[in-house]
Amino acid sequence: MEKEKSIEALQFFITNLNAQSFQHKLQAKIFGSLGFKKLEAKYLEHAEEEAGFVDQFIGRLLDLGGELKQEAVQAQTLYQNPIEFLKADYQVSVQGIEFLRKCMDGIKDDLTTFDMMKEYLKDEEEDMYWSEEQLGLIECIGEKPWLVKTAL
Repeated sequence: MEKEKSIEALQFFITNLNAQSFQHKLQAKIFGSLGFKKLEAKYLEHAEEEAGFVDQFIGRLLDLGGELKQEAVQAQTLYQNPIEFLKADYQVSVQGIEFLRKCMDGIKDDLTTFDMMKEYLKDEEEDMYWSEEQLGLIECIGEKPWLVKTAL
């Protein structure tokens, strides 16, 4: 097993997933303040799931003897329009899943880290499919009915 590849991958996901989790928490609060309570609950839950993966990845990085780093990330755009956010978040998921799969190829000899990443991949795919479903629903019923659905 090439421990350094696993440590590098874990650190990357710790940094970026932590930032994404915080963005989802902020977006949830924005949506809640705008009256979209279902979206608020959905993205708060999503943020908590991501934070849970960050905790697992931190533990694994430390178990491998890696040095945990707090790295800067690029500022995230926050949206007032839930549909604009949904479209942007969907694109992040598509790109992130592709990158995650590539990373997993490099760490497949580290079965523990690979299995953790596989669980994270499963969660991300479920989130991507949910976003895809919502975008299809918006196309089918229109933006305003979808927004009303997310407010109740």
